[in-house]
Amino acid sequence: MENSQDFYQYISQDSLISNILNQKEKYKAQIIYTQINRDENNKPTFKNFELNAHENTYFYPASTVKFPLTILALQRLNELKIDKKTTINFGAAFSGQTETTSEKNAENGLPTIQNYIKQILLVSDNASYNRLYEFLGQEYINEELRKKGYEKTQIRHRLEIFLTPEENAATNPISFLDNSGKIIYSEPLKVSKFQFEKRNDFIGKAYYKGENLINEPMDFSLKNRLPLNDLHSILQNLIFPSEKSFHISNEDRLLLLKSMSMFPQESKFPAYSENEYDAVCKFLFYGSGKGDRPKNIRIFNKVGDAYGQLTDAAYIVDFEKNIEFMLSATIYCNEDETLNDDKYDYETIGFPFMKKLGEMVYNFETSRKRKNSPDLSEFQFDYSE
Repeated sequence: MENSQDFYQYISQDSLISNILNQKEKYKAQIIYTQINRDENNKPTFKNFELNAHENTYFYPASTVKFPLTILALQRLNELKIDKKTTINFGAAFSGQTETTSEKNAENGLPTIQNYIKQILLVSDNASYNRLYEFLGQEYINEELRKKGYEKTQIRHRLEIFLTPEENAATNPISFLDNSGKIIYSEPLKVSKFQFEKRNDFIGKAYYKGENLINEPMDFSLKNRLPLNDLHSILQNLIFPSEKSFHISNEDRLLLLKSMSMFPQESKFPAYSENEYDAVCKFLFYGSGKGDRPKNIRIFNKVGDAYGQLTDAAYIVDFEKNIEFMLSATIYCNEDETLNDDKYDYETIGFPFMKKLGEMVYNFETSRKRKNSPDLSEFQFDYSE
């Protein structure tokens, strides 16, 4: 496989994928596949194959915006010289804010940045993302992303709760406490002064506002934005550290990698019921398949789904076959082009597309000849700890 056209020809052998890729305006599918080759010293080089992945093509990123915040939260803790297991409390000093001093799904019942990160990467918890957003503040998040060259990315709001731009610009007062309950660091209410580039992003042909149907595209210009190229790059620079990586320790990096690749049932704290099945957040390669998944295959990824949009960015390894590759994709699956009607085509279009795409690239990688076999031992974790 020499170029993106070859990649297109290969995956288009599947009729579902071919049908979706040939209807660009309808499904708005974007794909980035990174082939990884190692030299004799195990140093990786990368070759990208991209289909329709343009940074100016908007899609709603949904929960994928949580991923950069998990990294930035660890970077910020390092700047403050605060341990990620330290208790953090949130106050309320502005409209739309809520207090918290406890966390039911933590080992000791107390909120910590580490526990929020694990809940985000294991089951994509919205409340945990909101707390990281409030800890960091809108201004810090976007300034740090811009410093690394992610100028098209905009993280503008919390998730699941609908607040005004002014409410999202204001983030809660926070305090960190030692084991005796003494405050060791605190910050007051922060109000972001970050100036976002103006946008003109619309999706669909109609949308519901409450019970009223509005027969025009829905305006996403004030919503979060995370181009697939940026998401793929942020993941790649966590997996393979480079000058574009954020400033976190290797211990922090390993926490992220372990949490991303862990199945929910393998986690003790936070702990999850059987409803949180293995593939609950593994769209590529597994789709929406339930039941246990093979443990020799690990997927280091972050997914998002909302408003008919499915997205996944993943680094996939098979320790038995000794293969590795990166694959990111997004697809808009909303046949009636109406938003907020809870009638999206995830099960019939989105998940089958993601599953088949992941399988086809995996099958290609199992047959691809490599000059040097990769040493993947750094990505093998003991999930019983």
